[in-house]
Amino acid sequence: MGDVAWDCSEFLGSEFLGSFLPTTTPKHLKTKKNLSLNISPNSYYFKAQNITRNAKAMKCFLPALVFLSVFISLGAQQGLPSTEVKPVKGDAPSEILCHIPMPPPPPVRTMAEWEEVQAIVIAWRFPYSNVLKEVVRYSQEECKVFIITKERELVDTFLHIENIPTDNVEFLDIDFNSIWIRDYGPWTVYHNDVDSLMIVDWIYDDPLRPADDRTPPQLADYLGLPVFEAIEPPYDWVHAGGNNLQDGMGSLFSSELVLETNPGKTWEEIEAIAQAFLGITPGRYFTMPVLPFDSIHHLDMHMRFMDEETILVGQYPEGAADGPQIEENVAFLQQQATAFGNPYHIVRIPMPPDVLGRYPDEGGFYRTYTNGIFVNKTYLMPVYEEQYDTTALRIYRELLPGYNIVGIDCDETVDNFGAIHCFTKLIGVPDPLRIAHARLRDTENTTSPYPVSAIIQHRSGIDNATLYFRTAPDDPYASIPMALEDEQSGLWTADIPPQPPHTEVQYYIRASALSGKEQVRPMVAPEGYFSFRVLPPSGLEEAAVPGEPLELEVFPNPAGNLATLRFISRQAQPVYIELANLRGQVVWSVREQLTVGMREVKLPVGQLPNGVYRLSVMHERGRISRAVVVGK
Repeated sequence: MGDVAWDCSEFLGSEFLGSFLPTTTPKHLKTKKNLSLNISPNSYYFKAQNITRNAKAMKCFLPALVFLSVFISLGAQQGLPSTEVKPVKGDAPSEILCHIPMPPPPPVRTMAEWEEVQAIVIAWRFPYSNVLKEVVRYSQEECKVFIITKERELVDTFLHIENIPTDNVEFLDIDFNSIWIRDYGPWTVYHNDVDSLMIVDWIYDDPLRPADDRTPPQLADYLGLPVFEAIEPPYDWVHAGGNNLQDGMGSLFSSELVLETNPGKTWEEIEAIAQAFLGITPGRYFTMPVLPFDSIHHLDMHMRFMDEETILVGQYPEGAADGPQIEENVAFLQQQATAFGNPYHIVRIPMPPDVLGRYPDEGGFYRTYTNGIFVNKTYLMPVYEEQYDTTALRIYRELLPGYNIVGIDCDETVDNFGAIHCFTKLIGVPDPLRIAHARLRDTENTTSPYPVSAIIQHRSGIDNATLYFRTAPDDPYASIPMALEDEQSGLWTADIPPQPPHTEVQYYIRASALSGKEQVRPMVAPEGYFSFRVLPPSGLEEAAVPGEPLELEVFPNPAGNLATLRFISRQAQPVYIELANLRGQVVWSVREQLTVGMREVKLPVGQLPNGVYRLSVMHERGRISRAVVVGK
């Protein structure tokens, strides 16, 4: 690709252009300085209202309009063309005029990290080579690896010495200052959910790293992709990528740092920019207080989305470091609904101390396990010491069966408040076959079918979709054709037959597009799968049987701010513990590995309203249930 230019005209069909430049100003931006534009197949003009463009902006914007007008008549003659990026023979131009200082054409959707990607991007600095090389080693098996560097020959030689293949590696001579490309790098968005692939960028305002802020447009030029930049009023937005956690469904989570970095804007204005550039659904941009000991205040240092409804959240020992504020944030998350309207499934993972056993409030490094990245069928996670890593690896493997879970030692980067997620960025494929799904959860239902639904989309249309399930790990999957229930939203459905208690159901979805492209979800199926358990019916009380492999005592009960779960286990075993209100909403959950003997687990209830809650402990033989009364 280094000696090939890409033709941006493939993104500019007549329908695409029709929504490209609005003829009226959005209501939420009426009071700000704005630019309104009118464009037609025969002529175009632009009108500036209360705004003065500098020479740089005009240089980018006017040629873009000229470029657009050239293809309007072509789009009208040929209809909407394929949006696949195609190479143009010859030398790459010095500047590709696809830099546009305004929102992309609506509707727009930001890619989720677990979706299919064509490339991962890193910026190479040799002081961090031991970490970066491992990202390259495992990512090049999954997709292209773009390495931004001014030392191509040295990096290439280094990778060969480390026995890392470079056939799938491309070196980009692009200006940059730091390796932290998560914060300043490009964002993949799609027009109409899965159609035209585009890049979105905003302001990275570190005065010591001015070149970092210039990286996304250069990378977009290399890829031949249009870049829509939130850099000019009224869209000027200062934001950090590590503080921009999304679910691919129009939901966005940030810490309140986004308010501090945009002091001249109201929350409504910030939310409007996120809606315009990232496709965030109105009312689904959530902010949480910053953590006192996380000096960069980026959410990816203690939480991340694992799928549309599962959030992995770090957990400190009671009272340690940022633990109290994280628990308040978890309580906030438990009050929110997912984009599918369900309670979030929150999974906890330990926040480990540093090599001296210190947490950040004691001067220790900010070690975290949530700062990892999906790279198609591989998940790269930070690791530090085996005594802590073992638990974290187990949690990831349980969450992502079938994925290649790779641990990379990040001690040399985490002392600078960053790990794998912080120094990587993903570029989506130009023709995604999207399968968005709210995975089924454990149930006591043994009589009615289990409905499975998924949003399935491809720009060519969907030919068919199939649900596969099995009830034993060694059994073959049974197949059930899915039916298109809602053509407009792309909703497909099927039912898994009811199963008896103590059954674990494993399932996945396969879809075929009219173009012939196929995709499965999870991406690692059939080796990987979604699963849920059919539990035996029980009331609020279920007594432990003496001599059984697990006994449980809850005290004090009623509880005020904290209850203790005391386990007596006759064998080493994993357990999954969850607390739900009487409406069935899970308000707290955790996975623990019990050893033989007694073990106590703290149950934080101080943030919960008074009332009766159901505690469930799932173990290898079944489940133990208790009623927990919260009264303060």
